[in-house]
Amino acid sequence: MPDGSDAITVKVLNGIGEVAAAEWDACATDGNPFVRHAFLAALEESGSAGARTGWQPAHLAALDAQGRVQGVVPAYFKGHSYGEYVFDHAWANAYERAGGSYYPKLQVAVPFTPVTGPRLLVRPDAGPGVTAALIQALEELVRRTGLSSAHVTFPLAEEYERLGEAGWLRRLGMQYHWDNRGYGSFDDFLGVLNARKRKAVKRERREVADSSVRLHTLTGDDLKPEHWDAFHRFYLETADRKWGGGYLNRAFFRRLGASMAESVVLVMCEDNGEWVAGALNLMGGGVLYGRNWGSDGRYRFLHFEACYYRAIDFAIEHGLTRVEAGAQGEHKIQRGYLPQITYSAHWIPDAGFRRVLAAHLDRERAAVHQEIEMLSECSPYRQAGD
Repeated sequence: MPDGSDAITVKVLNGIGEVAAAEWDACATDGNPFVRHAFLAALEESGSAGARTGWQPAHLAALDAQGRVQGVVPAYFKGHSYGEYVFDHAWANAYERAGGSYYPKLQVAVPFTPVTGPRLLVRPDAGPGVTAALIQALEELVRRTGLSSAHVTFPLAEEYERLGEAGWLRRLGMQYHWDNRGYGSFDDFLGVLNARKRKAVKRERREVADSSVRLHTLTGDDLKPEHWDAFHRFYLETADRKWGGGYLNRAFFRRLGASMAESVVLVMCEDNGEWVAGALNLMGGGVLYGRNWGSDGRYRFLHFEACYYRAIDFAIEHGLTRVEAGAQGEHKIQRGYLPQITYSAHWIPDAGFRRVLAAHLDRERAAVHQEIEMLSECSPYRQAGD
């Protein structure tokens, strides 16, 4: 799939194993753990992401004239819209009511992972034109295979702008993040909250501390098979309650622990020698990413302690700049996690459908900005004069 010159050729890969880890990771240099070869390989090798689950790999690799990898894109042929977290089910219904076939589509994403990160990964020393070649290749792949569309979800802001300049439709979303303002301790963080919120956080932490539950923050060699066994059980129990089933299997967590233990921060909760809950985070590039929570549901405020407060503790202790707590849940605001914009970009070849979506997205972007402005007024942080 040439880009129109002899310099760069873009190849479609049937799996992450078709490119060496060192070559892929030479393009994924910003520290984001989810676009590392090891993470994507854990998804594919475990069977969590594959043709059987509706995530058929179609990664792109941009090669120079000597066959060296200069850029890559994590991409999948999708037969559904599950596990993406940028919801387009209404788009699919509308397109199919008009007589089209929305599925399959091309999805540029990290499966089951609503985390912002690079999607058009280019070696820092690559020559000019690699990003443009990757964007053109995505569009050509859609045309050549007769797909309805291509979707790049949770890209970086600069990628969002670049795709918009290339004619892709742009969409906004929202998540909740905590920023480390140079705090030396959790008490320093509490000191910038208004009195009412500070009192509430202290009460929640005190109730957990006074209970029989003990929390352990584990990373690296501290992670053992028993922790993964227990966490996977909690993950499935919670997923069954919410969605009727979990995307990630036990083999995925085993591979994650084997290949990326240094990036894992697993908060495990113990009650009288029994594991009762857990919160999975990954870290990289100075950021802690909250991913999955599971529990047997018996303990008040334990979710807040394990997912939000222990994440802040860890970020302060290790000098991390941010904790990303994901989407949904206005309750995160009063615990210091404020709304932040997230991005996606969409290539729609059908001119009529594109016009309809463009008008919808103009209205939606305005609504997202308005919602963030409204929610920001609920900030728990002290204002000038407080």
